[in-house]
Amino acid sequence: MKKQSERVKERESKKSSVKASIQTMDELLAQTGYKLRGWKRGDEIEGVLVEKTKQVLYLDIGGKTEGMVIDREMKAAADFIKELKVGDKVTAIVTQPENESGQTLLSLKKAAQDAIWQEFTEKLKTGESIKVFGQEVNKGGLIVLAKSLAGFIPTSQFNSKWLGKINQLINQEIEVKTIEVDRQQNRLIFSEKEVSQAGLIKEQSLALKKIKVGDVLEGEVTGIMPFGLFVRVKTPVDLEGLVHISEISWEKVDDPSKFFNQGDKIKVKVLAADQKTGKLNLSIKQLQLDPWEEIEKKYPSDTRVKGEIVRLAPFGAFVNLKPGIEGLIHISKIPAEKVLKVGDKVDCFVESVDREARRMSLGLVLKEKPVGYK
Repeated sequence: MKKQSERVKERESKKSSVKASIQTMDELLAQTGYKLRGWKRGDEIEGVLVEKTKQVLYLDIGGKTEGMVIDREMKAAADFIKELKVGDKVTAIVTQPENESGQTLLSLKKAAQDAIWQEFTEKLKTGESIKVFGQEVNKGGLIVLAKSLAGFIPTSQFNSKWLGKINQLINQEIEVKTIEVDRQQNRLIFSEKEVSQAGLIKEQSLALKKIKVGDVLEGEVTGIMPFGLFVRVKTPVDLEGLVHISEISWEKVDDPSKFFNQGDKIKVKVLAADQKTGKLNLSIKQLQLDPWEEIEKKYPSDTRVKGEIVRLAPFGAFVNLKPGIEGLIHISKIPAEKVLKVGDKVDCFVESVDREARRMSLGLVLKEKPVGYK
């Protein structure tokens, strides 16, 4: 039997042998089985909430000490933190790998943002309403605060009673529905009228489903914009549609107000019915004959015509022959001494017609033709 003193010497000898064989920290960790974790600022780590107070959260992050969420990081994720319970798993971002007490400081701001975007995505699917706060009016509508995110209510998504009064909603609570969520584009769009006019919108949606492309409807001009006309059409419930500037007339339209006034009663043809937005795309001109149909028969080559100069361009002069029919006198066909002005009445002849491109080439009828001029 070995004496106690001999066994002690033997153990000390083995320890010395092990120490002598270890050359690096990695070898030491391998011998002990201990895993050393070193965080860097910005690292994303998972933790488990072990303690929650009004001033601080403690998270088990698998390190030698617990991670902490304190001060402004508590305020930045306040709404998210309210819902957390001891035992919940959360994803945190390292803001300081180690403070004076050796603890890792963390932020839950990203986790809070993720949770909010996910909540709005769910609200979009379910149609559940939420409350937001008016912040600032801009040209297109109202910027709102939705939890900690900035959202937007377009003017078109307000009940008509708020038209011209949206500024009264600044600092006010507004009940809305989420209609668009796009985190990549940072777009969060809401509708006030889908809450305040929910019944009417449902009726309009049902009425819209009964409308077919090609239907002709009675309407009233309710608004005139540089890009077209807003028209309220008569169905079991009133629906709103747009006649784009290109669909007002076969003539070139630069200013819709020169063709129609607010309150005018008109007929329109349905081009499209958008179930998603509840809007109609309408046309006025397509209820009239296209003046370019059979244009070649009406204006064969060499036909003498009279018209009015309506526009001048560097490459020539445009002549209106009748509503919807314009031709071009190319600059090369205008004698140097001939000065044309908008409003001039001119005698022309048809040189060529391209119905598909809706183009007509004209020549001037001159009393004295220059040499080489037809």
